Amino acid sequence: MQRNIWYMAISTIVLLVIINNCVYFFITRNMLVEQLDTELQVLGKQIESSVEQTRIGSQMFEDQIGRELRSASIAAKYALNNDIEQVTNDHLTELAAELDISHITLLKKMENRDILLYRSSDPSQLMKSTRDWDPWFRIFHELFEMKGISHEWVGMTLPSFWSGPYEVASTDYKKEYKWGYFYDGTSNYMIDPYVDYEAVAKYNQETGLDRLFENLKEANDSIVEISIVNPETFPNDSVTVNQDGSIREHVVQRPLLYGSYNFVSSYDEQDVKKAYLESENVSREEKIGGSHTYKMFIPVQVKNDKLAMVDEEGTQMSGYVLIIVSDYSLIKEKLLESIIRVALITIMVTAIMLPIVITVMRYFRKLRDQAVQVAQDTYIEEINALFQSIRSQRHDFINQVQTIHSLTKMKMYDELEKFTEAIAGEIHYVNDFINIGNPTVAALVRSKISQAEGFKIDFVRDVKSVNLHAMAGKTLDVNRILGNLIDNAFDEVLKHSEQNRKVILYGREQEGMLYLKVTNYCKDACQTVNSPLFVTGFTSKGGDHQGLGLSIVSELIKQYKGELEVYAVDEHYIEFSVKIPV
Repeated sequence: MQRNIWYMAISTIVLLVIINNCVYFFITRNMLVEQLDTELQVLGKQIESSVEQTRIGSQMFEDQIGRELRSASIAAKYALNNDIEQVTNDHLTELAAELDISHITLLKKMENRDILLYRSSDPSQLMKSTRDWDPWFRIFHELFEMKGISHEWVGMTLPSFWSGPYEVASTDYKKEYKWGYFYDGTSNYMIDPYVDYEAVAKYNQETGLDRLFENLKEANDSIVEISIVNPETFPNDSVTVNQDGSIREHVVQRPLLYGSYNFVSSYDEQDVKKAYLESENVSREEKIGGSHTYKMFIPVQVKNDKLAMVDEEGTQMSGYVLIIVSDYSLIKEKLLESIIRVALITIMVTAIMLPIVITVMRYFRKLRDQAVQVAQDTYIEEINALFQSIRSQRHDFINQVQTIHSLTKMKMYDELEKFTEAIAGEIHYVNDFINIGNPTVAALVRSKISQAEGFKIDFVRDVKSVNLHAMAGKTLDVNRILGNLIDNAFDEVLKHSEQNRKVILYGREQEGMLYLKVTNYCKDACQTVNSPLFVTGFTSKGGDHQGLGLSIVSELIKQYKGELEVYAVDEHYIEFSVKIPV
């Protein structure tokens, strides 16, 4: 039995260590994920700020190109005849080379309101209609009408001039250009100088966002990819299918604005939409192509500037989504290191604590054995006293019978009554203990009777059929409950005069329940029942009392899932009622 107890104790300790490590694992993992999330948010803010500064720089660079296109338009205005019919394509080719731009095209407004690419240094442009170029076609008409552009769109507007964003050429889908359009009414055509993407591409390669992203990845080992995407067109390119079946992509509607997009997930589209529409960061842990990644989608709103990107309907947008992909395996490495460290510490602590636990358990076992021995000694003492009382009654029985016989023959009935009354009281006293049923409880009651006699307390008992067979070794706890309640009652009535020193004990065991009631005189019963009687340390007795008795009773009753109630019987009597399953 003892060996089993040790096995259970050691098994419990091992189980607690395992549970502790599991709890620590999940807490640490969540803490590391939260830390990574916070770091990515901080990094995201830094990237967002850097991106905006770099993007604004790129936009200013493109705006400067637009101003140079306007200057080239004005130079062409003075170099060309005012009548488009007097201008040749060769003349435009020479002028474009002289101005160091890619090409010059002249647009003419026809009687049917169509606007044609009438003359050009680029042969592929000649006589192309712009009727299907929305919103470019609308802007061309507004420039020809010299009323100003009715509502701003992507690009830059200057007097008599508008420059659109870099876009794929309608005549050569493999090339990107930035066009400028100038018309001041001095000629019958619109001047359209344009340059290719080479200058901007070189700028971005050296100082733009792509270079910024590469520098950030090199500076932070956990960052594997950074992207800026168009939340309305992501992840599919927006294209136009022309009448001849050819497909034209649109730069201003491209889904990937800057950076790279290699870690592709089926959840990316919904995460980008959610971050953009709800204006909240979205995070996701996922394995992609053998890599364990942690993605964060950060929405960015641009308030004081315009973006060179539009949605699927061509409407200019005021925000984008920043995607940061982090290497989640770094968290796993940190977590593994932390778990190993904690495991080693746990083993060391366990090795130190196990002897201490064994010593403490032996100490408490010794205390328990001592308590059991004291209870057993008290039980034997009280049982011996009870048997001694019975033997004394048996020894004196013949003499008592002879005395009764003599008093009867002498007809001394008054003396006979007094004598038999004394005998009946002693017999009733012994029968009380026989009726209680449990020797340990009977011994306790007997000792309290002796105390009551010494204190001149009227101790009334009504305890029957308290066998406690089902509680087996727990009888000691029942005695602790009963003893504390009786002691508390004695202490209370001793405050008062002898005529008010009354304590009533009631006990029954019925239908699997033990019922105990202790009632005593109390001057202010109604007020006392509202006091924190069962709180450790509370006492109304003063002196050396520590306020532990009733709190011990309360804890023991809770331990056995019992009930404890206290109430005022009337103004001067208070009752403690106990109900315990047996």
